[in-house]
Amino acid sequence: MVAGDICAIGKLSRAETGDTLSDKAEPLVLKPWTMPEPLLPIAIAAHAKTDEDKLSVGLGRLAAEDPTLRIEQNQETHQVVLWCMGEAHAGVVLDTLANRYGVSVDTIELRVPLRETFAGNAKGHGRHIKQSGGHGQYGVCDIEVEPLPEGSGFEFLDKVVGGAVPRQFIPSVEKGVRAQMDKGVHAGYPVVDIRVTLLDGKAHSVDSSDFAFQMAGALALREAAAATKVILLEPIDEISVLVPDDFVGAVLGDLSSRRGRVLGTETAGHDRTVIKAEVPQVELTRYAIDLRSLAHGAASFTRSFARYEPMPESAAARVKAGAG
Repeated sequence: MVAGDICAIGKLSRAETGDTLSDKAEPLVLKPWTMPEPLLPIAIAAHAKTDEDKLSVGLGRLAAEDPTLRIEQNQETHQVVLWCMGEAHAGVVLDTLANRYGVSVDTIELRVPLRETFAGNAKGHGRHIKQSGGHGQYGVCDIEVEPLPEGSGFEFLDKVVGGAVPRQFIPSVEKGVRAQMDKGVHAGYPVVDIRVTLLDGKAHSVDSSDFAFQMAGALALREAAAATKVILLEPIDEISVLVPDDFVGAVLGDLSSRRGRVLGTETAGHDRTVIKAEVPQVELTRYAIDLRSLAHGAASFTRSFARYEPMPESAAARVKAGAG
């Protein structure tokens, strides 16, 4: 073989895309080429429950063959997401799954991982008591919830006096609060950036338990959420769009329609401009397709996560209505 030749080798089961094949006497490893980042997310699910194992096997093999395909198992939304180069690429992947691996796949609505947080201070009372003969359950707690700045995480403070909540059950209250935070308190999304202070409570010498105080902590957080405004937070991405000068106006207008905030523009040379903007992730699910159409295939973009910030009331109302 010489440079430029194309050849076929049978029974090469262990080689993957990007591997270098060379003579053992003169081993050679070529530097891997840079792959473009796939920017079109497609959420999929096996059409039949019985095909889930075949889907997993097929996706694993496709990922090994195609370095431009990225497969994500989103732990928050519990969706399998294919990151593809575009619609044609996604179509090839789905056809291959059906024809080579015999898996019928449904494309489903892509869910964006939102968050919940408290807009103001609130107090909550949690009472989990079941006493009907024999060993019962008894746990009561009072908490106060305060919002924290974005990115602060979760804080738990103990301000119980006089042993109203026995020391061994204080971690139980925190565990129950954390469990409820993971489930959400309003629309089913994780709660972030709050401080919870345990103020008071009651215990029973026989019936109190770890479980009872976990339940009380969860109930107290839910009551606190009902007593104040809970807001939804959405992920914001920073994007950089490289676009021919002729299409700058169209791209800027489109970004505005997606609730985007333009951070600036700069000349890139060769009659091209770089536009930097911040855009909610939910508005970018089809951006790879729409940008191609908008700029006649002559534009490209990159994206990276920036932060979470409050979702506008109108958009949040639609999400909450869907959750209900």
